[in-house]
Amino acid sequence: MADAPIATGSPAVGRPSVLSLPIKEKSALYAAYMPFLANGGIFVPSTKPYKIGDEIYLILTLMDDPTKYPIAGKIAWITPAGANNNKAQGIGVQFSADESGVRIKQRIEELLGAALGSSRATHTL
Repeated sequence: MADAPIATGSPAVGRPSVLSLPIKEKSALYAAYMPFLANGGIFVPSTKPYKIGDEIYLILTLMDDPTKYPIAGKIAWITPAGANNNKAQGIGVQFSADESGVRIKQRIEELLGAALGSSRATHTL
């Protein structure tokens, strides 16, 4: 009897996955930002299997800002492969309520400015 394959891409118990997300354009930031989540959040394209509530550690870079923002968060949204309207497969990471989560939410909203009121489609809604 052959050994069962070992699942890859899922975090070890008690250890969050670490993802990196470089966003180079304002339109990409608009499409990825999730203002409807408590504390805000960001959509991360990913084919790895996750579950709602999984903890994630995200390294986010925003356009021309050289700062790498470390963010602890939880999976609050999953867009599966083959979703309606050709939406990208991935996860929505809800920012934590701590200082880093508040800081990145403020920075994203500062960068997006008036675009936040737009009705353009995003990766999630």
